Amino acid sequence: MLFCIDFVPGIPYLTAVLTEKRNMTLLKKILIGTGTALLVLVVAAGGTVYGLWHNEISSMLSIKKLADADSENKAGPVYQIDVQGDYYFQDFLDQGGAKNDNELIDFLVHNLTKGVIDINLKAPNIGCSSFTFVDESGDRYFGRNYDFTSTTAMIVKTHPGNGRHASISSADLQFLGIKGGRDLNGFMDNALALVSTYVPLDGINDAGVSCGIYMSYQQKDGKTSSTDQNTDKPDLTSTTMLRMILDYADDVDEAVELVQKYDFHDSANTSFHYMVADSTGKSAILEWVDPDGHVGNDDGTKRELRVYYNDDDAIVGEREGKESFQYITNFLVTPDYYDEDSQKGGYDRYLAIPKTIDPDGNNPTGKFSKEEGMDLLKTLGRRRWDAAKPSDSNNITVWSSLYNLTDKTVTWISNESFDDESRIFEYSL
Repeated sequence: MLFCIDFVPGIPYLTAVLTEKRNMTLLKKILIGTGTALLVLVVAAGGTVYGLWHNEISSMLSIKKLADADSENKAGPVYQIDVQGDYYFQDFLDQGGAKNDNELIDFLVHNLTKGVIDINLKAPNIGCSSFTFVDESGDRYFGRNYDFTSTTAMIVKTHPGNGRHASISSADLQFLGIKGGRDLNGFMDNALALVSTYVPLDGINDAGVSCGIYMSYQQKDGKTSSTDQNTDKPDLTSTTMLRMILDYADDVDEAVELVQKYDFHDSANTSFHYMVADSTGKSAILEWVDPDGHVGNDDGTKRELRVYYNDDDAIVGEREGKESFQYITNFLVTPDYYDEDSQKGGYDRYLAIPKTIDPDGNNPTGKFSKEEGMDLLKTLGRRRWDAAKPSDSNNITVWSSLYNLTDKTVTWISNESFDDESRIFEYSL
């Protein structure tokens, strides 16, 4: 008997089912293959992102808020970041540094934010105080008040390795455009906060070297005149100079030697001077001054570095020459720079420091307890100080930091909250 399979009852249905199954199997294979390819691409892209950003991502994930803003106290929030990796600072030095904010921004955008985040550096007018002292057990201290208005603060922890020092420093995120004492808000702000490593205002490293930066309000023709040295030396801006000291200096002498190797360029159309101290008790004030300049005609392009050490600063004044502790506010201590005391920013606070530490002239070595150091920072705090002696718009002390240079510890107080343990933070290197 002859017959055709196509005419066997049920075979057309079976053929259709088998065909559909084959098509489905082929579709699954295509989908699985496509999905695998997509997954490989995603993983590869993720691997590329992680390869480029792993230190930055880890750093951003470490950011945590330590204190909320307090409108009653006009206090901004406080954050902390634990920076991973070396944040490219040696690369920055190797390229010759930067002679202005635009060059620094170009480097940071290319390296830290990978071209994703734009940066705009600004330095508002600030007023500050610092002093050194030694306690009864011989521990050396460096105290610092940072005076401004409501702003967002960041405590920056770094440990770059490769012969560079670990450090703890303080940054004002308003320098990065995070204004008004607001909270960090999402990825963009957290990525921007990575740049806080390049804008420290004070800090300590694990060698017991501490440094602070202070506005000096130098002028030419009635306008603020920035230091802008231009020789054949490599270049550093204000805050990157401080970062170099924290990363590389073993003591005050080495800090000065490092600074002398660079042309100095003030940031954001303002002017600064420095104080640096170490665990041996040595300290120094660093100022850049036009040798022929004077208040009102100080040309920033002609300025030269002058260094006044605590054990050799009789030229600054008779009292300073007798005292082995040192202090600074917001005017140049360079002799004969001003016509009268009223031109010296923060001169009242400058006088208050030795009157507190050495009131009768019998304590020239600056013996002072940690508790007394905290009280002096509290006294110099602008809310209290300006209540009795109103002077300028910087009516808030954003933070007070007391650095123990001997045991490398930090007591950091937010917004003059000396009696509120929730706003006092302790660190150790």
